[in-house]
Amino acid sequence: MSIHEDHDDLTSDSAATIFEPRLWRDKGWTAKVIKNEDDDGWAVAMTLEGEAEPALVGPWTMGRNKKDPKPLDVNAFNTLVKTASEVIRRHEQQLQAQLHKQITVSCAQGRVTVSLDIEPDEEQPRARLSAHDEGGDLLADCAAPLSFKLDRASATAWADGDFSGQKARSAEVRSGLR
Repeated sequence: MSIHEDHDDLTSDSAATIFEPRLWRDKGWTAKVIKNEDDDGWAVAMTLEGEAEPALVGPWTMGRNKKDPKPLDVNAFNTLVKTASEVIRRHEQQLQAQLHKQITVSCAQGRVTVSLDIEPDEEQPRARLSAHDEGGDLLADCAAPLSFKLDRASATAWADGDFSGQKARSAEVRSGLR
């Protein structure tokens, strides 16, 4: 479904609560029933306050006359808020999973948890690779190439290779010398 409408009206005076047949604004969300340009039906767009794009766009029920959309009501709005919030939560979880990966491997030092953390930045994204022992003590911490793929083999190879020469730096970190 495509929306080619100006969403400025969704964010202006966003504190005002609105309960209209095709526009509801409450609880930081705006539900707007719109014409579905892909067919003869209707759609509803759920936009979180302060966002320019809807978090959720889905089909909307036709009214009794089979021409106009069914008006929004409190139950439909609450269901839409719950669904749109879940979409945002899942998106945030997926992004977190892409930016932070962790794996535990067995190596000469014992069981080691290796983490890859990516800091997204439009100008200079960075990646850090770190290793912690079973007690949570830092064994190594270094910059990693953004292309680094963390998996069991790469984590084990890094640990077995004395963390690519990071032992001296790790000792400084543990003793607080930085």
